[in-house]
Amino acid sequence: MTNPIGMRCVIPSRLGVGESFDLRIKLLGPVRSIPTRQQWNTPKPALGGPFNLNAERRIQYHDNVLPEWKGTLRIDGGDALDGPSSIVFDGADQGVFPGDTRPIGCFNGFRWRKPGFHFLRVIDSESGLECWANAVYVTEEAPPERIYWGDPHWQSFFSDGIRCPEELYAFARDEGFLDFGAISDHVEALTDRQWEYFVAVTNDYNEPGRFSTLVGQEWTNHAPGHRNIYYRTDHGPILRCTDPRYNTLDKLWAALDKLEDLDPIAIPHHSANKVMGVDWDQGWNPKYEKAVEIYSVWGSSEKHADDGNTRPIHSCGGEVRGQHVIDALKRGFHLGFVGGGDIHDGRPGDAMHGDSYPPREFRSHDQGLTACLAPVLTREAVHDAIKSRSTYATTLSRIYLDVTRDGMSLNVSAASEQGIQDVVAVTNTGDLVCLEPEGDTRTVEGIIDLSELGSTDFCYVRVTTKTGEMAWSSPTWG
Repeated sequence: MTNPIGMRCVIPSRLGVGESFDLRIKLLGPVRSIPTRQQWNTPKPALGGPFNLNAERRIQYHDNVLPEWKGTLRIDGGDALDGPSSIVFDGADQGVFPGDTRPIGCFNGFRWRKPGFHFLRVIDSESGLECWANAVYVTEEAPPERIYWGDPHWQSFFSDGIRCPEELYAFARDEGFLDFGAISDHVEALTDRQWEYFVAVTNDYNEPGRFSTLVGQEWTNHAPGHRNIYYRTDHGPILRCTDPRYNTLDKLWAALDKLEDLDPIAIPHHSANKVMGVDWDQGWNPKYEKAVEIYSVWGSSEKHADDGNTRPIHSCGGEVRGQHVIDALKRGFHLGFVGGGDIHDGRPGDAMHGDSYPPREFRSHDQGLTACLAPVLTREAVHDAIKSRSTYATTLSRIYLDVTRDGMSLNVSAASEQGIQDVVAVTNTGDLVCLEPEGDTRTVEGIIDLSELGSTDFCYVRVTTKTGEMAWSSPTWG
């Protein structure tokens, strides 16, 4: 039996004392390609399906979980954790679809006894491998708002990605360990009937309390920049930029004005890119553009590489000045932050573009995630969180971040199992102050003085971990 070479462990980011929670885990092995099986009766979702290859882009579906494994893993949460001291993969009752023998599982019965930040470790005594789950903050009472993790930006084989909608939703929920997500395919590639199918599958996978989905689409006009459109409801029309009725931003906004009962929002993305970036000169629509995707597999659009961006966009001509998120904020655009995948490799929540694409002159970055602060896990609550800027964005890391404004003070609390390198407050005039950990390097708490900011100035927090992962809080103003 092959030993695992890595693990991925996920637990909820906010809990109350004594509240039962699940540990979701998968054991990783060598990355392997999964060939396409062109059979009409190939079950889906499954590992080997008919849509695992994009011939034009040569995207091949890959898996990074061991094909099979059985054994016992130890659980260490210190004296604050109640629950099983070990979990077992028996080789049979595991995986995520019928006949799946891969070591992917969800284990329950865990509780924290004490409030505060906590960290949980999973250990394979046989190989010596261990994995820390993401940080969790525990309160005396059940928290009024949870942190739900998602990726609202995927492509399917219907446009320029791989795998079908059912496979994408199943992967996001069961292997990406996401709480919410959305297929936002290039709808210019879809027929009306295909759009009806997309909406139906999206609704089929929407399960309040378990996994929430948004009816979404990508409006793919290069000139002003792409926008992802999301509805708060279980339906909405298709809006192609190739349709003369919707081929400009003004026409798109006019169309959304007629759909107010669907409460649409529009999110621009990869704004800094030369070929497909956002032309901020065309303005900002405060009614619909509530957020911007600051990070995805393209990289970070926060600021230019020469200004300290460690993950700039390289593909399609790279980045250009004037199109970064910081430029939009300096224009007075009030945009919250989301992180996304913009994944094309069939793996929302755990993309592997570097392995799935053929060798290129550049490698994609890891995908991003969106953290939504909401009282419950429903489609409507996720939509409302994005609309109200109750979100923060991260690279592929579930960094805990809580930023609240109290007059001219910013209260910051951050934690990561990877350790915190620094916490920086970013304003109109640059980096304001830096908080660093004291004692336990995995946590940072502090207050940032904003008394020198003007009434229209913005401020957001950027967290960097010791391994280079990042999180960005949505900005506050005034």
